[in-house]
Amino acid sequence: MKRQSRAGQLRGFREHFYRQVVDALADQPLRVLAYSLVPSPRARPDEDWGTLQAEADQLGYAIAARLHDVAVPVTTTYFPASSASQGVYTPPWDRPGWREAERQLRAGLADGVLVLDRHNISSDDDEYHAVIKHLGEHCRAFLHLVIPEEPVAPT
Repeated sequence: MKRQSRAGQLRGFREHFYRQVVDALADQPLRVLAYSLVPSPRARPDEDWGTLQAEADQLGYAIAARLHDVAVPVTTTYFPASSASQGVYTPPWDRPGWREAERQLRAGLADGVLVLDRHNISSDDDEYHAVIKHLGEHCRAFLHLVIPEEPVAPT
């Protein structure tokens, strides 16, 4: 039950910054950066680009640039009975493509970032929340997900 409320809270937080950007720009078309996180160096983001372009077209967004990173596992020390060594990936702010996205947002070259789902940013709720907050407060930008935050289904 707690996971479901957190997903709704994160979605509301993300939508808050979207409304701030839309209100500030009035009737201007929104410019977004299409961002993808691919699972391996051999993977191509082409399929994501098609989906992101279709979403941008449907909403009237102009894609200013396409950026991607490779999901690289972080080397961690294994602690028995700890989740610290399981499925840990480079945080967004340590990825070159994401750093470039933030640079372009701060430079005013785009108004937001368009991604397929939140897992392209982070699967960790606190880290994901921090990214949304940073985009909204420091870059005056929003994050748009093609697939909104979804609560975890009860087991």
